[in-house]
This record gives sequence, C-alpha cells and structure tokens, in this order.
Amino acid sequence: MSDGLRKTAITPATHTEPPAKFSHGVRKGDILQVAGQVGFLPAAEGQAPAPAGPTLREQTLQTLANVRTVLQEGGASWEDVVMVRVYLTDTGHFAEFNRIYDAYFADLEGPPSARTTVYVGLPAGLLVEIDALAVLG
Repeated sequence: MSDGLRKTAITPATHTEPPAKFSHGVRKGDILQVAGQVGFLPAAEGQAPAPAGPTLREQTLQTLANVRTVLQEGGASWEDVVMVRVYLTDTGHFAEFNRIYDAYFADLEGPPSARTTVYVGLPAGLLVEIDALAVLG
C-alpha cells in the first residue's frame, strides 16, 4: 500500500490521549477527519484535562483552536475543511454560538464549509464539541 493511502493517526502534543480507542484525527490520502474536540486547555503533564472556562465563548474558542491544531498536525487548514459538525448541549446557545463562529471565520478565504448542528449530552461542564472533515490537494 502506498504511503498516500495508509491510515495515519494524528495526536498533537497539546492533546491528552483519548479516553477510549480512537484518534484525535485520522488522515488517509487526501482526507483528514478530525474527531470531536471539546474546549479542553492544552494538556499539562500529570493533570486531568480542564475546560477553558465555564462560558460558551471560552469553550467554543478553545474547541476551535483544538480542531485547528489537529488540522495543522495533519497537514491541513480551515481552508481545506469541507464539513463541520457542531454538537451543543443547550438549544438556547445556538444564536450565541453562531455569533462566535461567524466572528472566528470572518477572515477565512473562500466559501464557508458545510455545517450541521445538533444537540447532545456531553460530560458535565462541557457545552460544545466540534469535528471537521478536510480534503487536501
């Protein structure tokens, strides 16, 4: 199998090992799938992951930074992302999330990615999770 078709796990140094058998990102050829990321601050040796803060804004910005880190580690950028999936814990957060998301991507070149937003349960204290699909090349 050529190197371009080999499946490669992506785990940035800033991320802790996942709590189950999955990778933070997987690249195969020109496809990079970023697993659902949450608003945890960068990993600190010997410490449990901690959210960036209690607010939707703090967690959303950190979550987007965590997705970006996996993208970069896999050789991609936001410009390569074709699909974003957003998981919110509260339907009341939708409008605020959109304002934060729109401001974050205000300077992005080209058309925006497709996006789906759903409402889910996340571990206590977490308000948002985001995953992304990038196509390189």
